[in-house]
Amino acid sequence: MSDRCSIIIADSDTGPQAAAAGEWIRQAPAADPATGRHPIGSFTLTPTAPYGRLVTGGLRRRCRGQRPRLRSPHLPKGPALSTSTSPAVSPAETALTAPEILLELVDEQGRTIGTAEKLSAHQAPGQLHRAFSVFLFDTRGRMLLQQRALGKYHSPGVWSNTCCGHPYPGEAPFAAAARRTAEELGAAPVRLQAAGTVTYHHPDEATGLVEKEYNHLFVGIAADDQDPDPDEVAAVRLVTAPELAELRASGTFSVWFGSVLDAALPAVRELLPDAGW
Repeated sequence: MSDRCSIIIADSDTGPQAAAAGEWIRQAPAADPATGRHPIGSFTLTPTAPYGRLVTGGLRRRCRGQRPRLRSPHLPKGPALSTSTSPAVSPAETALTAPEILLELVDEQGRTIGTAEKLSAHQAPGQLHRAFSVFLFDTRGRMLLQQRALGKYHSPGVWSNTCCGHPYPGEAPFAAAARRTAEELGAAPVRLQAAGTVTYHHPDEATGLVEKEYNHLFVGIAADDQDPDPDEVAAVRLVTAPELAELRASGTFSVWFGSVLDAALPAVRELLPDAGW
């Protein structure tokens, strides 16, 4: 059996933003015989699908040595499932050891004007940069939330949408959203479609960082199987609209969550008209 996992990405649009069907290959190294863990490998997308609409097939586990996966029907409705034991660290502590990651700086129209290192782009007063946010749902219409790992220097331990992040310079936002969702949750979306953009500027008092982002939004359907990376995700939870409202009243969410949720809701309601969103 090949040590390779594949995801088929096909586009259902026929308009000017339609992308050709392609194959996203996960080059997965052999599992560690001592732990049975299958390390995350590199991802390539051929051809690039900057505005792909439909992702089909999910993550097809064809690789040897995969550790057992958690099926989403067993995700708790109440207390969240914890997946991380990483201690919380400050931005300054993490910055001493974190590898340099470059982000795309953009103007108010979303046009690339340069690059900046990730941490510096988030330090006050903030630099407007490209980002993405993903909202995935199960087949019952419940939203899949994640609690960010405590070891992350950027908004650790707070609840947020299914996945969020930043495309690498030159990387299509759709490709970045699909890639990062698979990296963090261990499974690519079954369906993923563009849901517009939103721009915001939110200081984060808890970390002293600033969210100043031109954010590409995506909504879709989650795979049945999730295998969260504990270095990225402390917990996951499926919630209905009333349950989300209750959780937001009692829990701490990322400073950008309200902005991206409000902007994505029209696309969510189009995707799931009977789910109560």
